[in-house]
Amino acid sequence: MVSGNAEKMANSQAEKETDKFALDGSVDLHGRPVEIAKTGGIKACSFIVGYEFCERLAFGGIWANLVIYLTSKLHEGTVSASRNVTNWTGVMWIIPIFGAYIADTHWGRYWTFLVFAFVYVVGMGLMTLAVSLTSLRPPACPSGEGCEKASPLQIGVFYFALYLLAIGAGGTKPNISTFGADQFDEFHPKEKSQKNHFFNWWMFTIFLGTLFGKTFLIYIEDNVSWGVSYGIITAAIVISVIIVLIGTPFYRHKIISGSPLKRMGKVFVRLATNWKAKAPSDPSELYEVDSKEYVSKGRYPIAHTNTLRIIDKAAIKTDTKDAKVCTVTEVEETKLMIGLLPVWLASIIPSTMITQAGTLFVKQAETLERHVGSSFEFPAASATAFLTLSMLITTVVYDRLLVPFLRRYTGNPKGITALQRMGSGMLIQVIVMIVAMLVEFKRLDVIKEHHLENNKKAIVPRSIFTLIPQFALMGMADALLDIGKIDFFYDQAPESMQSLGTSLFTSSHGVGAFTSSLLLTAVSNFSARGNRKGWILNNLNASHLDYYYAFLAVLLFLNLLFFLFVSYVYVYKREVTRALGDDSEKTIEILAVNIHKDVDIC
Repeated sequence: MVSGNAEKMANSQAEKETDKFALDGSVDLHGRPVEIAKTGGIKACSFIVGYEFCERLAFGGIWANLVIYLTSKLHEGTVSASRNVTNWTGVMWIIPIFGAYIADTHWGRYWTFLVFAFVYVVGMGLMTLAVSLTSLRPPACPSGEGCEKASPLQIGVFYFALYLLAIGAGGTKPNISTFGADQFDEFHPKEKSQKNHFFNWWMFTIFLGTLFGKTFLIYIEDNVSWGVSYGIITAAIVISVIIVLIGTPFYRHKIISGSPLKRMGKVFVRLATNWKAKAPSDPSELYEVDSKEYVSKGRYPIAHTNTLRIIDKAAIKTDTKDAKVCTVTEVEETKLMIGLLPVWLASIIPSTMITQAGTLFVKQAETLERHVGSSFEFPAASATAFLTLSMLITTVVYDRLLVPFLRRYTGNPKGITALQRMGSGMLIQVIVMIVAMLVEFKRLDVIKEHHLENNKKAIVPRSIFTLIPQFALMGMADALLDIGKIDFFYDQAPESMQSLGTSLFTSSHGVGAFTSSLLLTAVSNFSARGNRKGWILNNLNASHLDYYYAFLAVLLFLNLLFFLFVSYVYVYKREVTRALGDDSEKTIEILAVNIHKDVDIC
C-alpha cells in the first residue's frame, strides 16, 4: 500500500514537472530545460518583434526609393536601374538559405541572427556614408540629359554597402521569424492557439514597419536628405538589436539537430546504392532506431507514409550493422522536403510581382501629377505605401473577421488551409495585372492627347492616385500569398528543418526577383528587335508597359493553373502527435520528460 502511494506521488510529481517545463523540448542558452511560465510566448516575442519592425522600416525606406536613387543620383537608365534593384532584392532573398543552414547546423537561430544583425548594421552605416558624402556620388543633373556617370569608386562603395545589407538581411530573415515561432509550445493548448495567429501578426508588424519606411522615411529622402533618412534607419536597427539582447533570459531555443542537408544527402546516396533492391511491403521491416535517440537530440521520430515509396529503399535493413543505412524518420524528412518543392516552384512567378511595385509601378508614379494642394508634392516611391496599407488592412480583416467566419464551416483553426490562402492571393494577382494594364493604357492615351511621347521628363496631367487600385489589390494579394507561404513552408517542413523550410519562403522571393530581372531584360530586348520601338524604354512616356502587363497577366494565369494542380495532389504533413503513437498525449508527456532528463545529463 505504501509502495502504491509512493508510486502515485512520484507520478503526480512527474506530471507537475512535465507541466512546468515546455513540452517541445525547448532549452535555454545553456542547454537547460525552460519553464513555460517564465519563458517564451508573447512576452519573449515582444523583444524580437521590434527588430523585425526596424528591419522592415529599413527595407521599406531603401527598396521603395532605390530605383529613384539609381536613376536620379547615380544616373542609371530605367531598365538598368530596375534590373539592379531586382538583382539586389533577389540576392537578399536567396542568402537566407545559407543563413538557415548555418543556424540549423552550427550556431543555432539566436547566435546566427546576432552575427548577421551586426553585418546588417555595418552595411547600413556604409550606406549612410555613401548617400551623404558628395565625393561618393556624381554631380547633380537636374535636366536629365548628358549626365555624368558615377565613377567606379562611387559605384563600388554604394553597391558594396548595398550587398552587405543583403548578406545581413539574408542571415537574419530565416532565423528571426522562425525563432519567434519557436517561442510557442505546440503541445501547450494556449500557446498552440497563439501560434496559429503568430504569422498573421508577425507579418502585420512587417507591413507596419514597411509602411513607415515608405512614407515617413521616403518623405525625408525626397525633401530633407538621403543621409538623414539612412541615419535614422541605422540608429533604429542598432536600438532594436540591443532590445533583442535585453530579452535573452526569456527566450526558448531548439536543440541543434545537425545538418538537414547532410541527412537528406545521406538518403539520396543510400537510395542510389539500393536502387535495384525491392523495399518491403510492410513498413515495420524498414530500419528505425528507438525514439529515445531522437528526443535526446531535441527531435521527434516521424511515422512512415505511403507517399514517394521509392525513397523507402534508403531504409532497407541489412544483415550487418551498417552506419550508412537511413532511418524511416530520415526518409520521411526527405519526403516532406521534396513535397514542398512543387509548391515552391509554383510560387516563383507570383514572387516576381512584388518587384513590379518597387520598380515599374514607381517609375509610372514618377511621371504622374503628384501635387496635393498648392504646396505638398507626394513622393513617387510613397505610392507603394498604398500597397503596404492594403496589406495591413487585409491582415487584420482576415485574422479578426474572416478566420472566425470560415472556421465555422471548415473546422480549420486557421480558417482555410495555407494552400487555399496562397491560391486566393495568386488569383488576385492576375486581376492586379489586368487592372495595371488598363490604367497604363489610359495613361498612354493621355500622353498621346497632349503629345508628350518624346519628353521623358514631362509630367502627365493625370493624378498619381489613379494607381491606387493596382497598388491596393497588389497589397491584398501579397497579404494572402506571403503569410500563406511562410505559414505553409514553416508548418509543413520537418521540425528539425524548419529554418530550411522558412528559407524556401524567402528563396521564392529571391528566385522571383531574378526571374523578374530576366523577364524585364528579355522582353525589353525582344520587343525592340528590328526597327520596332521596345515596350520598356528609359523614356516611360514612349514605352508600352500595357503590353508588358498583359504578358504578365497571362503568365500569372498559367502559373495559377499549375498551382491548382500542385495543391490538389499535395498531401499535408501528419501531426507530430499522430506520428508518436496511438496514446499521443501520454507519449508526448513521456518524451518531454525524457528530453529534459537527457539535457540535464548532457
